[in-house]
Amino acid sequence: MAKRWLITGCSSGLGRALAARLAAEGEEVVATARRPETLDELVARHPGNLVAAALDVRDPAQCAEAVERAVDAFGGVDVLVNNAAYGQFGTFEEVSDAEVAAQFDTNVFGPWRLTRAVLPVWRAQRRGHAVFVSSVAGVVPFPGLAAYTASKFAMEGAAESLAAEAGHLGVKVTILQPGGFATGYSANLVMPEHRIADYTPISDGLLGALRGMNTKVEVNSPALFADVVWRLGQMESPPLRLPVGPDSETFLEAAYDARRSEYDQVVKAGHHIIA
Repeated sequence: MAKRWLITGCSSGLGRALAARLAAEGEEVVATARRPETLDELVARHPGNLVAAALDVRDPAQCAEAVERAVDAFGGVDVLVNNAAYGQFGTFEEVSDAEVAAQFDTNVFGPWRLTRAVLPVWRAQRRGHAVFVSSVAGVVPFPGLAAYTASKFAMEGAAESLAAEAGHLGVKVTILQPGGFATGYSANLVMPEHRIADYTPISDGLLGALRGMNTKVEVNSPALFADVVWRLGQMESPPLRLPVGPDSETFLEAAYDARRSEYDQVVKAGHHIIA
């Protein structure tokens, strides 16, 4: 039986690849973008089971309208994929209050407000699956991506809280942790208004690596992401966390091992005890 999907950020990259794959599999898809005309080709290719909706996740009214669109078109929502996001570049000192706020408005508050709009549908259905597209940066801090990393850490915390709060209502939660993918992410990095030369030896290497992602053969294809999420949607008991891509597994395993080692050292040394 076809599932009903609502996906954000479908104008390009991971979201577009996923919407196309799901529609080709016969799933019912509401693909969203801030400029829905960018989805015209997808709609024409998959008439009947893929519809487009305008959605800027920073806009509460548009979030509510996207959910209404899904209910009107397909009778409900089975899987919500919170994919829309962007990267704010800059070290901790370089990024302004306004830049941090804008980063969180899209990457954290956007998924929160859209998921909140879907939850009444899921409570009525007594089922639903919230998928949050995080990143290895949701676990691994990258110098030069302070605001982006903070937003992904925050989103993962919100998603874990949702899993604990809504599981008894039949709501499942999965946090996807992709590694590097050949998408428009690197080209759309937002640079801080003010840069500080003292930090360039720390951050510019990462900036160069990010900007070259689309030309590196070892970077993952969006088709891999689409395949993983398609298979995830078929699972009866999906995992809470799911690495996506071999490089993600490498980064995450090293990060978890380092945290465990540090924790063990602190506990054995007694530093956690306050005399």
